Amino acid sequence: MMRSVTDARDVVVTGMGFCLPGLGRATITTQDVWEIVSQGKTAISSRDDGVYYGSVDLPVETFSEYFPEIPGIFAAHFTDTHRFGLMSFLEACTDAKLDVRAGALTNAGILVGRGGVDTNIAGYLKVLNTEIGDLNIIEATSLFIESSIAVTSSDVALAQSAFARTTGPCYTANAGCSSSSVQINNARLLINSGASDVIAVTGVDNFYYPLLKKVFDLVKMVQGQDADARPTNALPDEPIEFDRLMRPYDQRQGCVNYGEGSVSLILESREHAERRGAAIYGQVLGQAITRDGLPHPLASDQDGGGLVAAVRQALGDRPIEQVRYVHGGSDGGMAQQEAAAIRTLFGAGAADLLMTSQEGSFGHNGAPTGALGVALTLLMMQNRMVCPTANCERPLDFLPFDPVPGFQSVPMAFDHALSFTYQLGGVQSAILLGSPDAL
Repeated sequence: MMRSVTDARDVVVTGMGFCLPGLGRATITTQDVWEIVSQGKTAISSRDDGVYYGSVDLPVETFSEYFPEIPGIFAAHFTDTHRFGLMSFLEACTDAKLDVRAGALTNAGILVGRGGVDTNIAGYLKVLNTEIGDLNIIEATSLFIESSIAVTSSDVALAQSAFARTTGPCYTANAGCSSSSVQINNARLLINSGASDVIAVTGVDNFYYPLLKKVFDLVKMVQGQDADARPTNALPDEPIEFDRLMRPYDQRQGCVNYGEGSVSLILESREHAERRGAAIYGQVLGQAITRDGLPHPLASDQDGGGLVAAVRQALGDRPIEQVRYVHGGSDGGMAQQEAAAIRTLFGAGAADLLMTSQEGSFGHNGAPTGALGVALTLLMMQNRMVCPTANCERPLDFLPFDPVPGFQSVPMAFDHALSFTYQLGGVQSAILLGSPDAL
């Protein structure tokens, strides 16, 4: 297969780090993640108000132990979003055997994906509601620092860059739940072109729960009305529920559990990785993102046409038959769209395709979704096992693929895979992944 000019260098993944909901403690390492997903476990639990949510247990004291060098006047104003993003970033560097404290990332790029900035609301309100003239100089200095580092969408990228003392590209992208997918592709292009040798990509989100709960209540209010009484068709006919476990590809789908957290990946040129003797998880071979051209920003495509287009763009001239596994993006819905796309793409071969989703393990966490899909897929590729779809026990009858229901991983060796993510408003992303030596 011929390479294009923009694919002049292989892009490999050499490190993974997490800060996700866990079983009694935060999920940080690849071993932590694998323990949960390989057995179809869930780290989502019910809150006091009955809403199921994936919470990260990361005490401030634990964070301080990992980052003793961060000055207290800054650390005191870090939000959980900062902490989650820094934790996954440090673990990814450690996993890649890059000593960030010794300057290993001085020339690296720092790319962050954010799906939402609602956790910045508290910082905004604190500044807006403060009478500046009532503050002493210490309080004023403290509030200035807080407002500067906690109310911008680039908060995590700035904190990571300062910690690593990087001089390379550093920016944040917002493309909803496909934010880290877009940044993975941006990293791929920078490395392909020779502009960078090492780039850390992080997807991080932390929902402001008081706001999230009000949105849940709005959804209930609208969906409680007869369809004819609704002002638009912006919400699906099937109720969206939040008070039970999400079950992707299951007959009991229709519920969404949100979660918080962060996922970081270290991407390198193959030459750079081999030069320093790094272990390689796999390759990022391609990525494409498409829009459906639908009439309003809350519309969704049910025939899967946009997803089909994204997959074909990501594949390039590679045959679809090379792909034996797909990491789905179902968040307790999306099954009809994905089923239609898989039928179109694979035809009769869809019956032999394994396609699973682990959103039921950690919750639908927004921006980390793309980076997490890449990490999980490469871990399955490395372990020659496909993990089950978390919380799926009774698969939908119309699925053309095998969602691997239950709680056991199934053995399968594969060298190519796809990973899907979606953004509200009819946006689909497809990432093509390969094993370390896949062509």
